[in-house]
Amino acid sequence: MKIYIYFIGRPKDPHANALAADFVTRASRYAATGMREVRPERIDLWARHPTAQKIFCDPSGKLLDSSGFCKLIANAERAARDLLFGIGGHDGLPEAWRSRADLLLSLSPLTFPRELARAILAEQIYRAFATLRGHPYPR
Repeated sequence: MKIYIYFIGRPKDPHANALAADFVTRASRYAATGMREVRPERIDLWARHPTAQKIFCDPSGKLLDSSGFCKLIANAERAARDLLFGIGGHDGLPEAWRSRADLLLSLSPLTFPRELARAILAEQIYRAFATLRGHPYPR
């Protein structure tokens, strides 16, 4: 199982991805996990990752609590299926991505900067792995 986190748009602050990168590093202890910026017009996620489950962060998506998110990770792990997470830019997700998503996921009913969304998503991925392994972090 591998986890890919793709995001659109450079952060305004060069240090904005530091927290997200820390959680990606932590999650990498449990499964190969990576995060990178992409330009939608230059990447075909479906051709590059044909078997991965595509989960895109969108305000209109399904709300999951940490337990539900943990189940999502556990199911992918049991099925040995890669997970691909996408975070839109300042204009949100490209419509072509939204319409082909396996799951649209809302991180919160609140609105926050996309740089923070990266950190929240990466933390939840790490939290799920830590929970599944009985690590004390989630307490």
